[in-house]
Amino acid sequence: MMSKIRVLVGTRKGAFILTSDEKRQDWQVSGPHFAGWEIYHINGSPVNPNRLYASQSSGWFGQVIQRSDDGGQTWNPVDNKFVYDGIPGTHQWFDGSQRPWEFKRVWNLQPSLTDPETVYAGVEDAALFKSVDGGQSWSELPGLRHTKGNLWQPGAGGMCLHTIIPDPGNPLRMFVAISAAGAFRTDDGGLSWLPINRGLNSGYELPDPAAEVGHCVHNLAMHPARPNILFMQKHWDVMRSDNAGDEWREVSGNLPSDFGFPIAVHAHEPETIYVVPIKSDSEHYPPEGKLRVYRSRSGGNEWEALTNGLPQENCYVNVLRQAMSVDRLDSCGIYFGTTGGQVYASTDSGDSWKAIVHDLPAVLSVEAQTLP
Repeated sequence: MMSKIRVLVGTRKGAFILTSDEKRQDWQVSGPHFAGWEIYHINGSPVNPNRLYASQSSGWFGQVIQRSDDGGQTWNPVDNKFVYDGIPGTHQWFDGSQRPWEFKRVWNLQPSLTDPETVYAGVEDAALFKSVDGGQSWSELPGLRHTKGNLWQPGAGGMCLHTIIPDPGNPLRMFVAISAAGAFRTDDGGLSWLPINRGLNSGYELPDPAAEVGHCVHNLAMHPARPNILFMQKHWDVMRSDNAGDEWREVSGNLPSDFGFPIAVHAHEPETIYVVPIKSDSEHYPPEGKLRVYRSRSGGNEWEALTNGLPQENCYVNVLRQAMSVDRLDSCGIYFGTTGGQVYASTDSGDSWKAIVHDLPAVLSVEAQTLP
């Protein structure tokens, strides 16, 4: 049977849905959905791929969660009441003072791997919420914020829970990442959480090398066949853990810059990982104005630049933390979107690239669905 690919793209001014057959040469574009709204994340259920969720946000009208049950042809808003459990208390601010927790927006929507009605939401101010009725109601998993939440503080983009990774082999285990608090793991279904930041070096941002929380983690990635091995793109440094986050070591190797936002793992090669370096934390564009994806086939340290089909001069776009994804076809497809509005695709594991759509609004997120 022929497979299909659906690429879900969230942008500054709406959502777009790109579809193709398994050849991935010709793409149909649907959108913009929710034109003019920021779509921080759009994601589909692994159990029911036509069940899509989108986080729709506006400075004027606030936060809306949209749900589609037909692959994005039609949408309906669901519940948007995200209320922190109990008395939320306070968290740290840039100057060391304390500020009350205040819900602002949803950064990440992660449907359950096994139940089409269960979905998790990572929000700003950083917290994890869960719905067991398809987004009709939400409840916080407060044990996460109780893990030294008073010491968390915003990164430059806000204090956001931006990454949620369920363990496909253990329904009680999940990993999350927060800017700027660090990475955390639960082994009991979200009741309690453990900071997993040992080995991270945050230098001038966090002078205490033994600090359990306060690290600005940009992204996490895992191959589903090896849930104990994690890869991290941090605010400086690409890191690896071989024990579910208990210890980390740097694998930046020969990258031209170890600053960046996204990180992804090849669908069939657990030691093949991808990053997109940018120049620095103040200059958010590719080194030398050359857009290059870097691939390591050895799980880090040794990296090669992938440039075929990507602009190699005068390119000053950024690739944001949620804007890279992979499909599961035999020849693994890699996708990423830029703040310049391009979505690039590779059908050969990164050896060559093609812009499958141009001139969208700035891309915030990219998720690839492999459909039967």
